[in-house]
Amino acid sequence: MKAIIAIIRPEKLEKVKENLVRVGCYGMTVTEAKGRGRQLGIRESYRGKEYHIDLLPKTRLEIIVNDNKVEEVVDAIVKSAQTGDIGDGKIFILPVEDVIRIRTGERGEKAV
Repeated sequence: MKAIIAIIRPEKLEKVKENLVRVGCYGMTVTEAKGRGRQLGIRESYRGKEYHIDLLPKTRLEIIVNDNKVEEVVDAIVKSAQTGDIGDGKIFILPVEDVIRIRTGERGEKAV
């Protein structure tokens, strides 16, 4: 099993969710986040005064999938979150040792 952590633009969340459902991925945890990458934030002007916005709003998705679904889920996220501009986000893939469904006590792939 793998944990897929995706950091995306907030406005892309609905499209990403739709595409994840299309590939059979229903469970996820979504968190509002702030962050920055290589661009180190942005500069904006308001009423003639320049401001540096260091941390930009992002959305963090956490998804646990069986190994055979990883590429399909990652492709769905990339295709629906990509704009081609700086700040599209990142996807991290991590191994998961075990999953336990609290309601039933099921473990492993059955619990995903």
